[in-house]
Amino acid sequence: MSSELITITNPKSPIAEAYRTLRTNIQFSNVDEDLKVICVTSSGPSEGKTTTSCNLAETFAQSGKRVLLIDGDLRKPRVHKVFKISGTKGLTNLLAGQLSLEEVTSYVGSDLTVIPCGPIPPNPSELIASNRMKELIANLRQQYDVVIIDAPPVGVVTDSAILSTIVDGTLLVVASGKTEIDGAKRAKQLLENVNARILGVVMTMIPVTKKGYYGYQYYSYEEEAQPTRKKRSFFSKV
Repeated sequence: MSSELITITNPKSPIAEAYRTLRTNIQFSNVDEDLKVICVTSSGPSEGKTTTSCNLAETFAQSGKRVLLIDGDLRKPRVHKVFKISGTKGLTNLLAGQLSLEEVTSYVGSDLTVIPCGPIPPNPSELIASNRMKELIANLRQQYDVVIIDAPPVGVVTDSAILSTIVDGTLLVVASGKTEIDGAKRAKQLLENVNARILGVVMTMIPVTKKGYYGYQYYSYEEEAQPTRKKRSFFSKV
C-alpha cells in the first residue's frame, strides 16, 4: 500500500482520525436521506483530492459499509497507483461496453472495491456525460452502501461539474498554503452553476504542528494508555 493510505498504514495517527471525522460529518450531514454517491474534486491539481478519496473510501469500508471507489479522473488517474493495483482496465472499458463490472473491479484494504480508470480515452467529457455513465451510477446505487468518485479538478476541466449533477453530493478539496482563494471561489461557483450539492470543503496539507492537532496527539496517548476508555471525536481538517 502507498504511504498516502494513512488510514491503513497508520490508523492511530491524527490524520487518520481526521478522515474518520470527515466520514462522520458526511454521515450526519443529512439524516433524512442517504448520501450514497459522492464526488470528490478540487479547484486545481495536486491538492490532495485522490488521497482524500482513497482514505475516505477506506474509512467507510472500515465501518462495515459496502464501498466502491471509482477513479473518475479520465485524464490523469492516480487511484490505481495509490493502491498499487493494475490500471490497464477499468471504468473506460466498462463505459465502452468492452468489459463487465466484475472484470474491472479489484478488492483492496478493508474489503474495499475499486474500479480504476482504465485506458485514458480521447473523449473524457463525453464518456462522463454519457447515458452509460448515468445508468452505471444508478445500478451501483443498488449494489453498494457508498460510492465515491475521484474526479478531476473542477477548475481545470468540465468533467467534475458534469459528475456533480448525477451524484448525491460533492466534496471540494483545497490545500493549505497552496490553493489560491480566487481559485477556490471559482471552483465553488462552477459547481453552483450546475446546481451541485456541495457537502463541504476539505482542507489538506495542514502542518501537524499547527494548533488543532494537539488534541489529536492527546487523544492518541489516551487511547494507548486506556484502551477500554470510550473514544471521543474531535473536529479537524485533513
